[in-house]
Amino acid sequence: MIQLKHVYKGFMKQDQSWKQVLSDVSVDIPADRNLGILGRNGAGKSTLLRLISGLDTPDKGEIIFNNTRISWPLGSAAGVHGSLTGKENIKFICRIYDKSIVNTTAFVEEFAELGDYLHMPVKSYSSGMKARLAFGICMAIDFDTYLVDEGFSPGDSKFKVKAAEYFEKKFVNANMIVVSHNASIIRKYCNFAGILHEGSIKFYEDVDEAIKIYENL
Repeated sequence: MIQLKHVYKGFMKQDQSWKQVLSDVSVDIPADRNLGILGRNGAGKSTLLRLISGLDTPDKGEIIFNNTRISWPLGSAAGVHGSLTGKENIKFICRIYDKSIVNTTAFVEEFAELGDYLHMPVKSYSSGMKARLAFGICMAIDFDTYLVDEGFSPGDSKFKVKAAEYFEKKFVNANMIVVSHNASIIRKYCNFAGILHEGSIKFYEDVDEAIKIYENL
């Protein structure tokens, strides 16, 4: 279970106004459910995933992970460092998670389809290449919970099919938290839903009920 206790998070926008993303949020996220969180653009969905993944910290409150191994957010380049090469990123993450560098590198080379770019700094990659590297490394590691930010896989249609097929195999022994403004993604993959709106989250056992309420906001 992942627990958010009285979590607050906000940030300063470019026009110097303050955006409060989360305001006194206290929720328990079950470990055995595929949770979909719906929210409009700008509601704070990506910020929420960054908090759950540990890539960011709350302004106030705490997040308790209860020994749950959580991925970084898929669908973005989160989890990789721009100054390191692709291979250096793989080695660094393998050391953190005690994974075989040789086996993981071989897997990512085949899976991410980056060729010689694996030897180049990630800051030279396109945004899609960065996301494919991060996705490939994440697929090489067994997490209890996978975080998905809007899209399940980056790249062209052929890569998306391959990535989606491999991703679904992970859910024999894992679950996911998906954030999206697309109700069809939530309906397809999730059996538990929440709505992020005006700084708060409300959960619904019935996914269709959550979607109906969200579409009428």
